[in-house]
Amino acid sequence: MKFSIKKEILLQGLNAVSKALSNKNLIPILSGIKFNLTNNGLFLSASDNDISIESFIDKDQLEKIDDTGCTVIQGKYILEIIRKLEGRIVNIELLDGIKVLISCGNSEFNLNCMDDNEFPNLNLEEKKQPIILKKDDFKTLISKTSFAVSSQETRPILTGINFKINKDKLECIATDSYRLAKKYIMLNNKSEEDINIVIPGKNLMELTKILEDTDSNIEMHVFNNKVLFKFDNILFQTRVLSGTFPDVERLIPESFLLSIKTNTNEFYNVIDRASLLTSEKDKNIIKFESDDSDVIISSNSPEIGKVEEKITVDKNNAENIKIAFSSKYMMDAIKTIESKNVILNFNSDIKPIIILDEDDDSLLQLILPIKTY
Repeated sequence: MKFSIKKEILLQGLNAVSKALSNKNLIPILSGIKFNLTNNGLFLSASDNDISIESFIDKDQLEKIDDTGCTVIQGKYILEIIRKLEGRIVNIELLDGIKVLISCGNSEFNLNCMDDNEFPNLNLEEKKQPIILKKDDFKTLISKTSFAVSSQETRPILTGINFKINKDKLECIATDSYRLAKKYIMLNNKSEEDINIVIPGKNLMELTKILEDTDSNIEMHVFNNKVLFKFDNILFQTRVLSGTFPDVERLIPESFLLSIKTNTNEFYNVIDRASLLTSEKDKNIIKFESDDSDVIISSNSPEIGKVEEKITVDKNNAENIKIAFSSKYMMDAIKTIESKNVILNFNSDIKPIIILDEDDDSLLQLILPIKTY
């Protein structure tokens, strides 16, 4: 294997696949990036058995190919070396199948490499009729739901985002059992089969990091135990979680005792200030009390002190409510609201709070209250 390539082109490919490098050195080969140079171009691959990523650099983007071949190079070192090289053209040559020579400008590195036969077969298969969606829509789905996934491995299914596809509707749901985030989009093409899978939230967040902001589409190839995402020159494969995602629809009320509309930014800032005197060990509790057209938001910590804020709101009736909730959960939910006003729906001080975007009925956030009154 011997070739030359522009530094920024190689670095872009390496950055993409590095998201799949294993941090745990239980299997040494998984800490490496596979370089497979063919007459068609360079394939870069990495896998940690949870996600697998392959990036392809077409031969037209290479400066020259002297000799094809395949090897595995330590990911951490090759990434740092390429990142810090000062020249424009990088030359890479495999020596005797066991070392790789990297030269650029006045710099030269000689790295040990690993046997490519030990590298796992990634089996990045595709379906004839994938689900196609816009990159922006996909990123929005993940950003507006992923914060609600559970960080606790005690219920592994809750560490994922539930993807449900019925005909031309794709719905994403995440919950950690204390809060819930739900967002849907409409697809241009109807799916021939109903899909109900759970994909690890952290894997989807890694995927959004390498999605460039372009108008192009992303393909979703769904299998029983894995999903392959295809976009630009990249294949990103993730496992799916086994188990059944909880039926959350029954948690969402269809009618409400009271609806309150208020300015999104103002409400967020009030909660933010009130949360300054709350503590994590007490679940960052904020009290919310409506009084005609005013809402009093307060927090009280015996060790720290007390804060009280007043905000003017629009109510749909004369009912009042006293309720308490986690300021962190409320702020996370409000961050997803893009319209000027946010709508808060209540039924009682022990029933879920439903948070809606005034201009986007495809988004719903739910928070369970904390009983303090």
